[in-house]
Amino acid sequence: MIISVASGKGGTGKTTVAVNLALSVENAQLLDCDVEEPNAHIFLKPNFTKTVPVTVPIPAADEKKCTLCGICQTVCNFHAIAVIPKTDENPGRFLHFPELCHGCGACGLLCPEKAIAYEDREIGTVEAGDAQGISFIHGRLEVGEVMSPPLIKRVRSYADSKGIVIIDAPPGTSCPMIASTKGSDFCILVTEPTPFGLNDLTLAVEVVRKLGIPFGVIINRSDIGDGKVEAYCREQNIPVLLSIPFDRKIAELYSCGISFVQEMNSYTKKFSELFQMIREKIRA
Repeated sequence: MIISVASGKGGTGKTTVAVNLALSVENAQLLDCDVEEPNAHIFLKPNFTKTVPVTVPIPAADEKKCTLCGICQTVCNFHAIAVIPKTDENPGRFLHFPELCHGCGACGLLCPEKAIAYEDREIGTVEAGDAQGISFIHGRLEVGEVMSPPLIKRVRSYADSKGIVIIDAPPGTSCPMIASTKGSDFCILVTEPTPFGLNDLTLAVEVVRKLGIPFGVIINRSDIGDGKVEAYCREQNIPVLLSIPFDRKIAELYSCGISFVQEMNSYTKKFSELFQMIREKIRA
């Protein structure tokens, strides 16, 4: 069972929900796929036992074989290759921009001269360990790297399909969020009762519907809004799984890196019931 926790925008409490849910389920596995800024480890304080570098293949042209035909430039949908044609005044050149490269391999596959080989470039690391009975894995994208989906996919490769997997997805509705949530059995969308929260929730709803993932909504700081998020969920027939009010004690625990299910017994029960509700929806 794979449950992903996502949000249309940052700061809604997505990681808070993912961590508290993982702590409320026996033998859970938590994958922090927010590789650009992972922070679930702050609350779980895992003992890491494995660190694995993650690389992507980038093309390099053999100048002796390359005829500068430009086919590689034409097939690259990401504009990661530029070919300067050979002229009487210019010897020509193959240029590659690794920051734009997706490592798809089309350039090497379609090169008529077989002049393109691949080199590995490290983009980040995956760290794995244990935390309070939870199997914990997260990724760390190297500073300056912009291609997070390959690292996210590597983190997801550690998922135990036979167990209970909780995925903390990156905020937003772009490729990183899709790479994290795709294939989930259920997605929790965490939002806040603000105009920005509602706007970005509607975008996230469109994405998970397009992906065909069953989902529900958790409203964080639910008592500070104007009721428009709840009204939207009613209109769209979206289940509100849980409402978490604005609570000073929760904020204090959060600021100390403490998950509130560890200190507030009422929420331990609520998150256990949340998991049972989701399991029933998956089985239905």
